[in-house]
Amino acid sequence: MTQRYTIISSDCHAGANHATYREYLDPAFHQRFDDWRGRYKNPFRDLQDDTRSRNWDNERRTRELADDGIVGEVVFPNTVPPFFPTGVVIAPAPTTHDDYVLRLAGIRAHNRWLSDFVAALPGRRVGLGQLLLNDIDEAIADVRWMADHGIGGVLLPGVAPNTGIEPLYSPAYDPLWATCVELSMTVTHHGGGSGMPDFGAYPASTVMYMLEAPFFANRVFWHLTMSGVFDRFPDLVFIMTEQGAGCLPETLQRMDSMHEALAAGKFGELGPSGTALQSRPSEYFASNCYIGASFPSPAEASVIRQVGVDRFMWGSDYPHREGTYPYTVESLRRSFDGWSVDELRPLLGATAASVYGFDQAACDAAAQVAGPTVDEVAAPLLEIPADAHSPAFTRA
Repeated sequence: MTQRYTIISSDCHAGANHATYREYLDPAFHQRFDDWRGRYKNPFRDLQDDTRSRNWDNERRTRELADDGIVGEVVFPNTVPPFFPTGVVIAPAPTTHDDYVLRLAGIRAHNRWLSDFVAALPGRRVGLGQLLLNDIDEAIADVRWMADHGIGGVLLPGVAPNTGIEPLYSPAYDPLWATCVELSMTVTHHGGGSGMPDFGAYPASTVMYMLEAPFFANRVFWHLTMSGVFDRFPDLVFIMTEQGAGCLPETLQRMDSMHEALAAGKFGELGPSGTALQSRPSEYFASNCYIGASFPSPAEASVIRQVGVDRFMWGSDYPHREGTYPYTVESLRRSFDGWSVDELRPLLGATAASVYGFDQAACDAAAQVAGPTVDEVAAPLLEIPADAHSPAFTRA
């Protein structure tokens, strides 16, 4: 039998259209939804015209992913759920009670839709359910609902400064972490804007957003780690997706140095601050954390090797324009030139299958038809496709 790779994307996006979301919405909110929908304007390039159906058309999506060599996917939200000002991954948290109530109804409509969407491709599609952190008891109730309805993990929003919501290093979230451990629910944070401050409406606002988005995404990792969450919940699994990997070695080194200073009681003029962890932060990364590496470039691939292939899961970012579709195999040939089969099998699928609970046998069977061969991926890429937009091709 020809050797093929089983490729599972740790980063794909999906969502319903507004007419479908209305069907999943609590009827008590239908009139408010109709009023909101009448004022809504679509801001996204990937939700325009024919391309938008990739977000919810199960048959089209499964076919296009298979044509691209991908047989399994982790599903993040993409479309705008009821009452949200923009996409969930980049939306700021609600700041008024009425806004919170409406948006909570909106993400619950999405989660109901997601449960059915995941069930349409059993064993090969894992959905990440949405929650809000304004009310921790409601968030815990949502996690329990997700676990009961086939949703495989939790999408953790970031917390922006000065919003009145408890920071993620607060012990107030311990009941939420305990529930995730109890139910074997992974916790994933996606980069892109959740938890960022309001940059205002200035000529440089977009530039500030682009420069600082990685920082505000990465800070969730040190908030959880340095506050002892992994000490208190050693079985909690935390994944950081589409946040880049280049800064990881330096970040781990800086956190380890701070830990050592705390443990030695040497924190300069600030005096004692915080509680020393039981282990070094880099050890918690190695035991509790994974990176969803979206469209990695050759340089990012070298960081993956440096940190440890076993902590990374490749992602395509389908159906986004910056994703690798329809040139996934070409992107792999460019970024992983010279890598061994033993390195690529876990990175491209086996680790994601284990972490997120895919049906490995079902994915392997699909890969015997759709997966690229080992020889195809091993062939060096001599020319970048002219219409390839992914950073996998544009970054060195």
